[in-house]
Amino acid sequence: MREHYDFSNGIKNPYAERLKKQITIRLDDEVITYFKAMAEETGMSYQNIINYYLLDCVREKRQLHIAFSK
Repeated sequence: MREHYDFSNGIKNPYAERLKKQITIRLDDEVITYFKAMAEETGMSYQNIINYYLLDCVREKRQLHIAFSK
């Protein structure tokens, strides 16, 4: 292995903007159980299913309407 590598002529990954970002999110047990069951049915990971669900919300510009009871 070399001691020094020259990356001055390197090209930035054109797909870097599309890569997924890792975050930490707190979800209720009920939500995790629901998506894990869906994952077993589909053979996809539950994280991917949650991501596709949220991506659909973004593309459809869905708005959350919260009504608190008095």
